[in-house]
This record gives sequence, structure tokens and C-alpha cells, in this order.
Amino acid sequence: MYQKQLEQNMAALTARLYELYGSRWDFYQILERLEAIMKKASAQRQTGYLAQADEEAVVEFSQENSLGTDANAAVPWYLSQKTIGMMLYVDLFAGNLRALIEKIPYLKDLGVNYVHLMPLFDCPKGENDGGYAISSYRKVQPRLGTIEDLKLVASEFHKNGIRLVLDFVFNHTSDEHEWAKKARKGDPKFKNFYYMYKDKAEVDSWNATLREIFPTVRRGSFTYLKERDEWVWTTFNSFQWDLNYSNPEVFLAMVEEMLFIANLGVDVLRLDALAFVWKQKGTVCESLPKAHTLIQAFQYVAAIACPSLQFKSEAIVHPDEVIKYINGSECHLSYNPLQMALFWSTVATRDTRLLSESLKNRWAVPQNCAWVNYIRCHDDIGWTFSDEDAARLGINGFNHRQFLNRFFTGRFDGTFASGEPFQLNPSTGDCRICGTMASLAGLEQAENLNNEELRRMAVSRMKMMYAVQMALPGVPLLYAGDEKALLNDYSYRDDKSKKEDSRWVHRIKSDWSGKSKYKSQKMVADFVKKVIALRKGEEMLGGSEIFFYDIQDSRVFAFRRGTIHVVANFSDSPASFMIDAWSENSTDLLTGRNFWNHQKQLLAPYEVRWLKEKIEK
Repeated sequence: MYQKQLEQNMAALTARLYELYGSRWDFYQILERLEAIMKKASAQRQTGYLAQADEEAVVEFSQENSLGTDANAAVPWYLSQKTIGMMLYVDLFAGNLRALIEKIPYLKDLGVNYVHLMPLFDCPKGENDGGYAISSYRKVQPRLGTIEDLKLVASEFHKNGIRLVLDFVFNHTSDEHEWAKKARKGDPKFKNFYYMYKDKAEVDSWNATLREIFPTVRRGSFTYLKERDEWVWTTFNSFQWDLNYSNPEVFLAMVEEMLFIANLGVDVLRLDALAFVWKQKGTVCESLPKAHTLIQAFQYVAAIACPSLQFKSEAIVHPDEVIKYINGSECHLSYNPLQMALFWSTVATRDTRLLSESLKNRWAVPQNCAWVNYIRCHDDIGWTFSDEDAARLGINGFNHRQFLNRFFTGRFDGTFASGEPFQLNPSTGDCRICGTMASLAGLEQAENLNNEELRRMAVSRMKMMYAVQMALPGVPLLYAGDEKALLNDYSYRDDKSKKEDSRWVHRIKSDWSGKSKYKSQKMVADFVKKVIALRKGEEMLGGSEIFFYDIQDSRVFAFRRGTIHVVANFSDSPASFMIDAWSENSTDLLTGRNFWNHQKQLLAPYEVRWLKEKIEK
């Protein structure tokens, strides 16, 4: 298989690498070294699960061009309605890797078969950006276990039909990585693995065009190393040193790390911070053309050495840029930050116009690709909608973001949300939002006030959001704890290593007592399990087809999957909608109730229906 994959993909890989490194005298030596790395990694995948997965992936890839024209073509696993995802921190969810194996029955009972383990490789003690500052790609954090334990988790997952997802943090390493330690000591080879400058004027010339990502950490994108009287590029935290991919040695080194991780038994790699990986002076250094070229190079390496490995894009940027990473040469999967942000925007405004128009115009992806649709995740909420889309509806993007920030941090009269600001920029007033789904959706407020009406509304709001998420094409992704409607945990404020990072408010340790603190949480948990089962049972909810309805009532978001019509009231007041159906009658899959299709659907506050037409044969 390796030779066949090499012959099919090496020309494309060489073209990408020539664009990046073709002017170097040793270009062909770089190719020879890379081929040896790929061949060695491929040889380690010749038996067991990985060999079988690679064989299936090669067959599936050969069918991709016929998908949609050949009725017998296999639908990729990530477009199956049966694929349900969850992301979790091993320590918070189970304690350690071996204990995680004991939680497999819970995952299977819930219906989850795609599990993204949050960063678990070795990282600095104390501040480490939740594990995204990696000190070694070949060593697990000791408190979580060992590499052998991780291999065992992968094996047990696969035996139980669960795909394993890990992060590939390839924009930066921690300042405790062996490469960074050698660079700090002045080793010229490893100094060139990073961007290090003595001349402050050089630093200033870069900073002049860069966006500040973590403005509360420091101003600008460089950190001063006092002991060396030198500056190092740190887009994010000061302990996260950006890698210099203009140096092919960095590419070769990270290919080895990527293939090592893949051969542990990983099915999907989430490409962390992929928009930032290529730097060019005089630009914003985000989503540059050569960033795409670099990602494509990694993808062709994977196609040759580990063909079953899929990439998932994490590009929390303008929607016009997000879509550029989603294709067969880069990432088959991508987080859907637009859907996520606009779900929250819509429950705040009770107005679905921005959600409906944005998704209608921006949903389409190549047929062999899929969105990963989520409501919350380990990270903050950034308001990544398009200002241009908003302007066409008469909405000022800047003002709307300011409103959303106030609404979700409890600084707007009438809000139901209990959230925390993250990375508040003192210059612009911009920030992002943290909090669990339940707290942001109003359940924390309702329970604190012991208000039955607010409680009913919060539960209905959450059920509605889950039902819409589960009906969309792609992979629905849960954030562990949200399926149990956990509320914010403010204890992070008392932890010196966490108190400056409000994202810890929604990074919560799982309670396995089997008891919910509030009845409302049990109601949400039961519904999540129910709606997952319903999704899995409906073939029309698989694949990529979707038709978005035009706006009839600004409170209602509606779309059709085959002959299943999904109508959702995103407001706390009654609304109505009329579906365009061929048949006279339909059944709401969520409740079992029957409806006549040729009259308006009257929807209660936050009511959602999956209306499946009754087609007479």
C-alpha cells in the first residue's frame, strides 16, 4: 500500500514543498529525508486496526468523486448520522487514562462514538494553556499515565467502535520543550526553530501589522527573554513559542511528531491554531496562502504514510477564511464556529435572521467534507460572524458584539446568562465569553433564584439548541459535562495557576455519583440521550444535504433534511411557521405528535419539531 500511496501523492507533496522550500540548494535532500520518515512510519501500521483503517480509507477515497452519483458509494463515517462526538479532559472526566477505559460504557450508553481527548502530552506545571503548551509530543503528562496507557485507550476505544481524536499543536511548543531549551542556551540550530531577534526594531516591524490575540498577557506578539537580551515570537501565551516553518528542519521534525501520534491509534488530528502557522512580514500573519500550502503538505504526508488519518480544522477566524481550510487537500473536517456563535447570538436577540442568512450562504462545503457542529467547547466563545452579513440586515457588527459581550456576562438588563469575560482588550473593549452551556442558557440564574418560570425557559432553551444541533449535517460534538447541564464552577478563582484564565469556569470535574443536583439537569440529560438516539435512527439525517428555509417569522429557524423538516423557535414568545411539504401529514419525531402540513405550525416558546412527512407509497 505504501508504494501505491507514494506514487499517487508524492508529486502533489513535492509541489507544495517546492513552493515552501524550492529555492534551497538542499531541496532534494529534504525530499529524500522526508520519504524515509514516511516509509518508516508506514511500516509501523501494517497490522491490526490501523492497517484495516488504512485499507478502508484508500477504498473510500477512490469513491469520493462518485459520491452523490454512485448510489453504492460509501458515505464517509463522519457524514453518517450515527457519528456522535464528545470532547473531554481526561483528568476532569475520569482521573487518568486507565480510568477513562472504565467510562467507555457511559460513552456507549449515551451514544458517543467519536471522542476528542483534550491535550494530554507533557506540558509545564502550573500555567500551560490547558495543555496547549507542549513540552514533549512523545510523553503523556505523568498524572494522566503513559504512552502505553494511551495506546491501550486507543485499542479499547476501537474495540468498542469509538474513534480517537487528539490535538496536533503544531504552531508552537512550550518554552520547556527540548528544542526551546536548546534555543534558550544559544544553540543556533534550535534558535532557528523559532523566531528570535535581538533587534527591537525588527520586533516592532513585525508587531506593526499583527493582531493581539492575548492582550491581557502582554502587548504585541513577542516575549522578551531577559537572560538572553532577545525577543521570541509568542502569538498566544509567553510560554508558547511559535515554530518557524520557513525552516524545513521544523517541518521535518514536526512530521515525525505527527506520524508518531498518528501511530498511537489516532483517527483524527485537530490542527490547533492552523491559521497562524506561516509568517510573512508586512501581513497580519493569519491565514496566509503559504499556511494553506503547509497544511496541504502535512495532508499529503498523511495520505502517503497513514491514509486513514483525518485532519480537523480549528480556524476561529472570519467565515470567509474558515471555509478555505475545508477541502480534500487540507481538512475534511472543520469546527463550525459560525454556527456555534450564531446559536448564542440568536438566543440572546430572539431574532434568527442573522443565523438563517449566514448559514444559508455559508454552509456549503465539498461533498466529502463535514462540519463539526458544537454549542460549547473547552474554549471561549468568539463572535466570528461576518460583519458584511450583519450589515446586509442592518446590524452593526461592532455594536452587536458589544451587546453580546454585555448580555452573556450579566451586564445587560433582562439577561438570563451567567458568563465570564475572557481576554478583555482594554483598547477596544472586545472580549470573548466563557461558561457552561447551562449557565449561559439561563439555568444557573433560574436555580439561584429558584424561579420555576425561568427554570422552564432555560430547560426548553437548551433542549431546542440540542435538537437543532443534532439535526444538522456533519458531526454533532458535545462538551463533556454539558450533556448533564453542569453549571459554572467558580473555584478556579482560588487557584493561582488558573485564576487569570476564566475558561476554567467551564472546565469542570465530572461527578459520577449518578445524582443531579437539580431536577432540571436530569431533564436536560434525559433529553440529550433521547435526541442522540433519534438522530442515529434516521438515515435522512446523515449525508450532507440540507435546504434552509427563507425567513417567515424572525423567531423561527428552519431547514429540511430529505423529508424531515426542522422548525425551531429561538425565542421566549410564541411563533409560527409553514413548511413546504409534498405530503399532507407529518409526525414530529421528538414527540410522536401528528400535524397537518398545509397550515402554519404554531410553536410555543423554544419549541422545536422534527417533522417527518408521511409519504404514502
